[in-house]
Amino acid sequence: MSDARAIGQSGEAGFGDYVALLKPRVMSLVVFTALVGVLVAPGQVHPFVAMTSILFIALGAGASGALNMWWDADIDVIMKRTANRPIPAGKVQPGEALGFGLALSGIAVVMLALATNLLAAGLLAFTIFFYAVVYSMWLKRSTPQNIVIGGAAGAFPPMIGWAAVTGDVSLESALMFMLIFMWTPPHFWALALFMNEDYSKAGVPMLTVTHGKKATRNHILVYTIALIPFAIGAGFTSIGGPVYLVVSAVLNAGFLWGAWRIWKRDEVQAEADKYAVEKQVFKFSLLYLFLHFGAFLAEAALKPYGFGGW
Repeated sequence: MSDARAIGQSGEAGFGDYVALLKPRVMSLVVFTALVGVLVAPGQVHPFVAMTSILFIALGAGASGALNMWWDADIDVIMKRTANRPIPAGKVQPGEALGFGLALSGIAVVMLALATNLLAAGLLAFTIFFYAVVYSMWLKRSTPQNIVIGGAAGAFPPMIGWAAVTGDVSLESALMFMLIFMWTPPHFWALALFMNEDYSKAGVPMLTVTHGKKATRNHILVYTIALIPFAIGAGFTSIGGPVYLVVSAVLNAGFLWGAWRIWKRDEVQAEADKYAVEKQVFKFSLLYLFLHFGAFLAEAALKPYGFGGW
């Protein structure tokens, strides 16, 4: 299907199509970072409360994904990377996706409030609003800073998890937020370098489209350098410790090396090897975030035995 006007005119939705609306790959990252926020927070909650908290945070994330797909259906049908999503593929009607996203949003926020506290529910509601309205409807199509500002939506889950346990926001939860927030731009810009044609065809003002690939390479290096203090700094708080610091030092050295390799390349080199370095750095960035939060968990697991933390 090549015409955006044909969206939702063929096929019949199945269970898997509605699951796809929730952006399960993104949701898996949200679930993991929110789970870490719950498990490293001081204090204890009943395991059932912890599990339901993660469930409702995941539903909220999925609701955001559905609302994003509803709004972006017209450009998703143009981009190769997104053309097979349920709406452009004609499996789910746009109105169905909108209703699905709104219903899940309400359920997730109300149930999280009942299961935990109003702060956690309020943060979840704000996250859904930020991703669906501020990022998807405003920033994404209006400014090359879309990823920079919009990255806040993906950075809230560990803060929500922390708030679900403690009822407050702390330096530790703020640093987990900043770790994801500062990681997001170089992560997505690495992707944009080898997916630039998609964004250009769809009219999305990604940095690679508006300022060119050289400027994007510069930004990747600058933001990677700016990320390091937040990543290392978290190691000196109550959720950090020697294990985390070692893991973080190695990961940041690797990410910085990758950003440097991207920065010094020109387009002739990149096109000759089909953006192999950029693809490697993009994949490494996923590992970077996963292992940082895994290290937070390791510190929390070791503390009862006198090995983790400070």
